[in-house]
Amino acid sequence: MRCSAFPEDLVVAQCAWERTYRGLADPANRLQTAALRRRLLELSVRVWWHPYWQQAGIGQRAALRSAARELSPEAR
Repeated sequence: MRCSAFPEDLVVAQCAWERTYRGLADPANRLQTAALRRRLLELSVRVWWHPYWQQAGIGQRAALRSAARELSPEAR
């Protein structure tokens, strides 16, 4: 998984965030809600406070989310 505009660990974390968010929205996972919320919070912190954002320009967070969605085949 490689997206040249962003650090690989940031893209991996954002992709995991997308998967976890979809898992939380899935009614089949209703017994795992607490664990999925904890995971989503952990990933949110990891993505939000990544060192990359110290130098990134405006709009890069949206670009990261778009890139992560494109890399996740189950998002389609």
